Amino acid sequence: QLQLVESGGGLVQPGGSLRLSCAASGTTLDYYAIGWFRQAPGKEREGLSCISSRDGTTYYGDSVKGRFTISRDKDKNTVYLQMNDLKAEDTAVYYCNAGTVWGPGTQVTVSS
Repeated sequence: QLQLVESGGGLVQPGGSLRLSCAASGTTLDYYAIGWFRQAPGKEREGLSCISSRDGTTYYGDSVKGRFTISRDKDKNTVYLQMNDLKAEDTAVYYCNAGTVWGPGTQVTVSS
């Protein structure tokens, strides 16, 4: 059974960078499209980025386009989200998703 665990969150200053990891266990991610989402307090969950299983095609939401990069390492069964030029409005809990499976999330706080 597929399980996902996010890591790499933390406190960072505006303009800084973080790399989030979404590690999978139980089965390979090779056949799943993987998405990154976030949810800030009082706001709906927002889709940020996804990467296809077939050819690695990527998608980015307007709020993160040009700043975030999604990638996958099939050998490590892990998907990453490189986040650059972070802003206060990026503060949220970040989740990865594969099909109907969600990880527990990792907190990202952008503050000086």
